[in-house]
Amino acid sequence: MARPDRGAVDRDAEAMMTVALEAARSAPVDDVPIGAVVFGPDGTELARGANRREADGDPTAHAEILALRAATAVHGDGWRLSGCTLVVTVEPCTMCAGAIGLARVSRVVFGAWEPKTGAVGSLWDVLRDDRQVHRPEVLAGVREAECAALVRDFFAGRRGQP
Repeated sequence: MARPDRGAVDRDAEAMMTVALEAARSAPVDDVPIGAVVFGPDGTELARGANRREADGDPTAHAEILALRAATAVHGDGWRLSGCTLVVTVEPCTMCAGAIGLARVSRVVFGAWEPKTGAVGSLWDVLRDDRQVHRPEVLAGVREAECAALVRDFFAGRRGQP
């Protein structure tokens, strides 16, 4: 997957990533700090989520899933999030990519690549597979270093590294 041209990153995506980083920093202490935010077609924040797998004992409590669930409750189009943008600090996994496609999210912005489980270009590309009915626009690598540092520092702390 080609990395985006840094000069082409749109400023709105960078501003929206600020909100996703705030969400990531709000994750419970034992959960990997990943944050996701859904913005409506007009750019207003509809919902945000942070990983809660450990806190809730729920394997589906990923930041993206929690944000999507909350956003559908306020967007007003049932389960559809057409016209909406999902911003997430780390590349979505296959479960989250599937949910994003099923929710008909129009645009996905993510920060750090996830080479072990990423399903938006790293390991798989679920969202842009030609066989999918819905294929959102994807902007990858937005504030990548900052997003990656949150996760790297979390795991370094778990291993007792400085």
